[in-house]
Amino acid sequence: MSDISSYAQKFLAGAITIIQQINQLDYGKMIEELIKLKERQGRLFIIGVGGSAANCSHAVNDFRKICNIETYAPTDNVSELTARTNDEGWDTVFSKWLATSRLNKNDAIMVFSVGGGNLEKNISTNIVSALQYGQEIGCTILGIVSRDGGYTKKVATACVLVPIISDDTITPYAESFQALLWHGIVNYSELKG
Repeated sequence: MSDISSYAQKFLAGAITIIQQINQLDYGKMIEELIKLKERQGRLFIIGVGGSAANCSHAVNDFRKICNIETYAPTDNVSELTARTNDEGWDTVFSKWLATSRLNKNDAIMVFSVGGGNLEKNISTNIVSALQYGQEIGCTILGIVSRDGGYTKKVATACVLVPIISDDTITPYAESFQALLWHGIVNYSELKG
């Protein structure tokens, strides 16, 4: 077997292992929270950085078009994102955006992140700041994260943790499974339409 074939087999086998290890109760709880959000006509704000930010954009489309939930991602407006970063700093870029959007207790923040944010390690502090703001407001907090889940896992109403099977593949699996999991959510019958 060639190196490429061996790698492909190992990577795909890893995905199967992760699927088997994802906590189905946590996944179900996230779906339940999104059904409640839709019933109360709350808005969904999806935040993430790097590759997860690209996933946020795609997910906004799906939650709006398939589920008819008013959904936004602050990273979709690069002009505002960069102006806020320049003028106010990276740490508050999401929390200030949520404040301007008049985040309220009927809304939800959904985090897509590899690590979920960690103030002590100075990682994704903008996500932590946004979640702290969300806690102050009393909104629902959701997340699809990996590693130990970071701050997102600690404060979330519902959070799905993408298991780690290898330190080399944390990011590719975390970001891939964000897409797999949200696509499953938006196609759930009670959320569609």
